[in-house]
Amino acid sequence: MKSEKTDRMEDDYMRKGLQKVVNENNNYRIIAVDDEEGIVDSLSIFLKRSGYDFTGVTDPMEAIEKVKTEHYDLMLLDFIMTPIHGDQVVEEIRKFNKELYILLLTGHKDLAPPLETIRRLDIQGYCEKSDKFDQLLLLIESGIKSIAQMNEIKKINEELANKNEKLEEAYLSTIQTLRYTVEAKDTYTRGHSDRVSQYSVLIGKHLGLSDSDLHDLEVGGLFHDIGKIGIPDSILRKESKLTDDEYSEIKNHPAIGAHILSSAKIFANIVPIVKHHHERYDGNGYPGRLKGEDIPYFARIAAIADTFDAMTSKRSYRDSLPLDVVISEFKRCRGTQFDPELDDVFLDILKNHYDEIEEIRNKYMTE
Repeated sequence: MKSEKTDRMEDDYMRKGLQKVVNENNNYRIIAVDDEEGIVDSLSIFLKRSGYDFTGVTDPMEAIEKVKTEHYDLMLLDFIMTPIHGDQVVEEIRKFNKELYILLLTGHKDLAPPLETIRRLDIQGYCEKSDKFDQLLLLIESGIKSIAQMNEIKKINEELANKNEKLEEAYLSTIQTLRYTVEAKDTYTRGHSDRVSQYSVLIGKHLGLSDSDLHDLEVGGLFHDIGKIGIPDSILRKESKLTDDEYSEIKNHPAIGAHILSSAKIFANIVPIVKHHHERYDGNGYPGRLKGEDIPYFARIAAIADTFDAMTSKRSYRDSLPLDVVISEFKRCRGTQFDPELDDVFLDILKNHYDEIEEIRNKYMTE
């Protein structure tokens, strides 16, 4: 026979175990929606006794608003209600909340919605109403386990995302350092990348591009010449005309730059800009000799910005070109070097919005 002390120890163990379950359940919020107040009251007693943080609602419209403004892990939802049925409630909730775990309650299994509706609305299960809540409790416990597992997966994904974000930030910092190193090697490049970046954004704004697209153009312009880190200083700093071999070496910088940036996914959208900003619309550019619309759109924009800055910057062997000569060149190269539609947009900027160009030049000109 068990002693009285043993009985007390077992009772104490069971109470602690039950309290642990209650405490764990209290971490999860359940909302029940039923237009019968008696059902809501019964669920409230039963689920609060089981340790859940419970909210009961008799108005389905109020339930939708509550889910919009508060966090719930699981919903118990009556199917036949007024003024709208349970499937209509789910339809509304799924417009703004895809994660809420929903169990449908029906007076009879024949009244449950079609299986197709349950799948379409991502309803996790349904249960017949009963005076006994044993089956419902099993479904709730199963749902809570699923929610806990999903929360754990989400937590792991967030931790991985944070680690990746930190790695990408470190990588971005390294690339920025490389960009400044290039500018230190090549006096022409100093300020050039900033201006190309801002000219590209200016063209993008006149095209009506989105903020996301403008961001890609801005970053692409900043790093378009990053590949010059792989070009010998003797070539970058040479003041006389380059030999054919030296020019061939220079032509490697877009591919080098694309290779450097392709290691980080944050640069995925700008790698095409870096790699193809020296392509020509007629197919005679480099490195891929791409033609027409085969050239990435943003690279075609960057090509105009890059060429304009080259024309209007003072070089060791010539002064910057006057505006009328620049305009003539862009007219002459329409459809050969440059995308004709983008060329027209830029010509309009030069003729009618040159103050915007001047603002960029004044801010980033280092001469």
